[in-house]
Amino acid sequence: MATAGKNECETYRVIVLGQNGTEVLVAPNGDRSALPSVNIPRWQRVAENLTAAIMTDWGEEVVCLFEPDASASTNATGIRYEATEHWSVSGKPKMPTQWVPVSALSHDSLIGASDYLAIQQSIAQCGAEGKRSPSGPFARLGWFKELSEWVETVIEPLGFHLNGNVRQLNASPSFSLLRFETDGPALWFKAVGKPNQKESLITCTLAQLFPNYLPGVLAAQPDWNGWLTREAAGKLLCQVQEGALWKRAASALADLQIESFDHVARILGAGARDLGVATLSKLIQPFIESITELMQRQTKMPPAALGRQELLLLGERIQGALDSLEALGIPDTLGHLDLNPGNIVVSPTRCAFLDWAEAYVGNAFFSLQYLLEHLRRTIGTDSAVEAKLVQSYCAQWEVLVPRGAVSEALALAPLLAIFAYAAGSDAWEDRERLEKPATAGYLRSLTRRMNREANELADRRSLCKC
Repeated sequence: MATAGKNECETYRVIVLGQNGTEVLVAPNGDRSALPSVNIPRWQRVAENLTAAIMTDWGEEVVCLFEPDASASTNATGIRYEATEHWSVSGKPKMPTQWVPVSALSHDSLIGASDYLAIQQSIAQCGAEGKRSPSGPFARLGWFKELSEWVETVIEPLGFHLNGNVRQLNASPSFSLLRFETDGPALWFKAVGKPNQKESLITCTLAQLFPNYLPGVLAAQPDWNGWLTREAAGKLLCQVQEGALWKRAASALADLQIESFDHVARILGAGARDLGVATLSKLIQPFIESITELMQRQTKMPPAALGRQELLLLGERIQGALDSLEALGIPDTLGHLDLNPGNIVVSPTRCAFLDWAEAYVGNAFFSLQYLLEHLRRTIGTDSAVEAKLVQSYCAQWEVLVPRGAVSEALALAPLLAIFAYAAGSDAWEDRERLEKPATAGYLRSLTRRMNREANELADRRSLCKC
């Protein structure tokens, strides 16, 4: 296995707190001590890689809690901190370690200049075991023990038990993602905070309505905004290259959407975004005004910024496309704004769709467009594979909708799917986020893509009239 280069890694100093929060694990170095330190790959899941590195390098199993504020002051040096809770000893450390009382530490007793501050911040944020943390349920000590006990009570009546093997993939005060192994099926626990709080109710609602297309929910934990599911059998679509499995995913997506016809009111009530034609039409003017301001603020060329008249024309073309879409009479269905292959589990007999924070009710063909974008990124541009995927999806729809309407929806989708994705999010309305160069640049990029799609759609329409 290839190892990450030096510039592809981040250094974390790990604050390992004893389960009562009164002790911290250190590595003695002369008359002072150092916090355990690990290097993990940059841009990957911190919790998953950090817990694995601590086990390998330091022989300890830990549960990640959060990144204390002290990390912000050490960004220039490339050193970050992670507060964790000790769970068990799993091996021998690469160098001797010992537990010391937090009360015995001082600035002078630690080698790192900001280590003491990071420890104090961590203690203040996580609080004592069993006590509520104002930061969120997963910042406090003892939450993992409490969660494990709750999971055990859920699965014991089903005839299986936890076997002690756990992967922690995400960690923050209000978000959590863990995989529990059992002597039966593997389980996933997920919990969400702002701005994705609705995902819990959306997921539980969809799992109840469409059990053939989502992992089965075993129980919900409302206090944590979390839920426990069985692991879906199969592979993530991002891990496969076979066109047949991508076709199966497209066909299953269409089946799910068609089944959702009669449930859109309940899906909206659970918190899914309303991206119907009427809603999208109302977003055109404010969206174009916001993007006009962002284009005027663009300083880096190329690409060229779109002018006001170009953007006004784009808005008119989006409205025209929405009018054409509405005239087709295709019912609104469940959709997924984040339909990437990492959110789809495929097997020869079943497909399961995950991570419904970006669920919407609107035109079904937007979701197909998102799937096609990821197909091109994952296995490259292959017109034959793409055509078969589209055919697999459309075959389900042509049983209910005239073939001409399906073809027209496919033609309109490249433009309208981008608009629904961009305008359906909250980023363009959030002044604070718009001040961030990355957010502003991304929205400008999406709008330029919309403009290209609108031009191509207009060109095709012109050719058809000739």
